[in-house]
Parts: sequence; structure tokens; C-alpha cells
Amino acid sequence: MPREAEPSINERAFILEALRENIRLDGRALDAFRNIELSFGDEYGVVDVQLGDTRILARISATVTAPFPDRKFDGIFTVITELSPMASPAFEVGRQTETETLLSRLLEVALRRSSAISTESLCLIAGQQVWSLTATCHVLSHCGNLLDACNLAVLAALQHYRIPDVTVKGEEVIVHSVEERNPVPLAMLHHPLCVTLALFEGGEKVIVDATLREQQCCEGEVVVTANKHGEVVQIAKLGGVAADALVLLNCVDLAVAKVKELDTVISKALEKDARARDVGGLVAELRAENER
Repeated sequence: MPREAEPSINERAFILEALRENIRLDGRALDAFRNIELSFGDEYGVVDVQLGDTRILARISATVTAPFPDRKFDGIFTVITELSPMASPAFEVGRQTETETLLSRLLEVALRRSSAISTESLCLIAGQQVWSLTATCHVLSHCGNLLDACNLAVLAALQHYRIPDVTVKGEEVIVHSVEERNPVPLAMLHHPLCVTLALFEGGEKVIVDATLREQQCCEGEVVVTANKHGEVVQIAKLGGVAADALVLLNCVDLAVAKVKELDTVISKALEKDARARDVGGLVAELRAENER
């Protein structure tokens, strides 16, 4: 089974010595993210996210299907991650690695189990037909911090997506095309974002958004998922060195502050895309009409 190339002894020693002096190889502060770029496709729900050299493509799709027997009033929401050799030689087609398994589980807790989307709003006819929403996350380039990049991409795609409008007549469901009716935004209850923190020097030194080399040299990782209101969804300690309770509390405080920054980045990107799509000024016209 292929493995990711490990840093050499000299490279590892250089990275660790630099961190002891609070220096990162790319010149960032210890608590700084790499440059974040979000671009939306022509279709709703397609997002290309670049976090430094890590690149993710997220796509949202929806189909009408039967609900689960024990969840008759809830729609279905699933998150799928796809890691291919194009992203890294360590990934193989058809063979799920430990990285992919861990990534899928953390994304599921962050987005699905935290009830980021109101699944009840996806119900069309109770016990018969519901929307099945699928978020597919394609990893195009792996240069560290996959979880934060994937979470950012999927959350931005969910906020950008517009689901087709429907008409229910008795037990008949009519799905309208874009030409017939404007699609509608998803009913989102909150916007959980993941922040991964790498631990060094026995947990005494914490850095945000570690590169692949920094992740390979770190002594452990802590994942904090929260929303912009400071509500913590999950705290995951991914093995490695034991972390003191005070260290974890500091990690949570730092992560909550970073979540607010990430949420602002997504909001600005969505506003920019909305202005680009609003060629005729229809949004401004409707807003002015509502104010009157």
C-alpha cells in the first residue's frame, strides 16, 4: 500500500527548530490560515476551495426518494469524500485509507449529526417521498489540513445551493424546473466549521492550519467544530501526545475565534457571487420593494 513521503531527519529537525522560535516555513503566524480562495460554478452548489495549495471541489445534488422507515418525516443528507491518486500518491482508487475514513467520520459529525440542515424541510410526503441531499467532496490536491478545507467547501456549497421548488397535489409530487420556478435555498439551522490545531512540544505550542509537512512532524492534533455564535459541536483529539485540559480550553477559544473569520470569508464570497449573478439588479429592486 503506497504511503505519503515522510520528511527527512534534517527536514523534520529544521521545521521543529523553527517552530521553537515561533517561525513557520511559509512565514505565517502560528494562528494564521493560509490564503483562502472560494469560487462558485455556473450551477448552484458547485464550489472550488483553495486553502494554500490544498484544493477541494464540492458539489451538492438532490433526488427524490423514499425516506428511511424509522425517519418518515425527515429527508436524507449524506456526505461523500473522494480521495484519488491525483491528490496524493498515498491514495488509491477503490481502497479506502485511514485518512479518508477519519475525514468522512469527522465531516459526518460536523455537518450531519450536528443538524446543520433541517432534514424535516426536505420531507415532501411523510413516509413516501423526501429529498435525498448528497454533498460530494473531491480532493484535487492534498497539501495539508484536508478536514478544514473539505468542511469549508461543503458548507459553502450548501449555502450556495438552490433546491428545485415543488408542488404537492395529494400524493403526487411535481418538481419544477428552473425555467418554471426559481429554486429555493436550503433551510440551514447553523453553520458549523472545523478548525484543526496541531500540537508541538508536549502540547505547549499550538498552530493553526498545518501544512502537510507540519502535520507529519506534529505530536498530535485537536479538531474543534463550532459555529459563529461560539456553540461547540465537537472536540476530537486525534491520538498523539496527551493534552492537558487547559491546553484543550485554549484550543477551543482559538478555534472559535477562527470560525468567525472563516464564516466571514464564506459570507463575502456568497455576496460577491450573488452580485455577479444579479445582472439586471433584480435583487436590489426586490429589496427596495420590500422596504417600501
